[in-house]
Amino acid sequence: MLLEGDVVAVYEDFARYTEDSPCFGEWARGVVGDPEVQAWLETLPEPKRQPNLVFAAVRWHGLTAPAPYAALRAALLGDDGTIRATVLSRATQTNEAARMATLLPALAGLAALGPEPVALVEIGASAGLCLYPDRWGYRYRVADRPGSHEVGTQPGRPVLECRVDGHDGASVPLPTGLPTVAWRGGVDLNPLDVTDTDAMAWLETLVWPEHEDRRGVLRAAIDVARREPPDLVSGDLVEALPALVERAAAHGRVVVQHSAVLSYLPAPARVEASRLLHDLVDAGACHWISNEGPDVLPEVTRTGPPPPSGSFVLGVDGRSVGWTHGHGRTLTWTAGSTGPGGRLSR
Repeated sequence: MLLEGDVVAVYEDFARYTEDSPCFGEWARGVVGDPEVQAWLETLPEPKRQPNLVFAAVRWHGLTAPAPYAALRAALLGDDGTIRATVLSRATQTNEAARMATLLPALAGLAALGPEPVALVEIGASAGLCLYPDRWGYRYRVADRPGSHEVGTQPGRPVLECRVDGHDGASVPLPTGLPTVAWRGGVDLNPLDVTDTDAMAWLETLVWPEHEDRRGVLRAAIDVARREPPDLVSGDLVEALPALVERAAAHGRVVVQHSAVLSYLPAPARVEASRLLHDLVDAGACHWISNEGPDVLPEVTRTGPPPPSGSFVLGVDGRSVGWTHGHGRTLTWTAGSTGPGGRLSR
């Protein structure tokens, strides 16, 4: 997803991801055709013009959505400075817990490589809500098959649902059990405290208007995390990650994961982060699960078939294994074959 650059290009790109949000689709397309609103947005620093951030700030200050584009336009052009202040002080730290369903097949395959428990590290962790794959149940609905594949479902445990299929005959390595996670931590420039009601209310505002299912998942994820808060550190991911990986190694097999994070970095920092992650994998310090837009880690994307528009690319140790929906709704497995534990054969 394009986050910086020409306002029209950014909002046109965002609109391509909004097929399941008619409101945000209308708003994004409205901005594309509205020079006055474009001019208002252009007075913001470039990283702060992101559609989801701007739309959330307007909703934070009272615009109930879904609403017609005219309501968004009136709110922005009539802003007395409060919307602008929120845009400048907040960030789009969408902790999409449902993505755990699309990451789990990769994580379970890595966990099955040996008897050690997993030490899970997330970069761009926000509130750390994606660090609890072992605290959820999962219901996978496989394309063209009746029923579902369930793992970890038990009374009282929240459940994530995901549609899965295989590309060009690939077989999805659905997990048969949940990984044992011995330690969970992460790094973020601005880690959020799950006990902070204001911060959690902002996370809920970032959920798109029509997505009641996502709001329910978010609330459940906050409840899960509050029972066992993750170990989060504040800092630059490139600077902080090596020490965090070394710390995690005392607890088990280290797996570093991230989802829709590196796109927020400037291009040089993104290249540096990618190089660091490849180096850590090559040194045997950790495994690496990435879940980003196709253009974010092009060297990962190139190892698999071209993804469809609007999809994220799921990678394991720098190799593409699948395509995912940005909100965790679907997973298409693309790896032609898997080795022990579901790991991609090389």
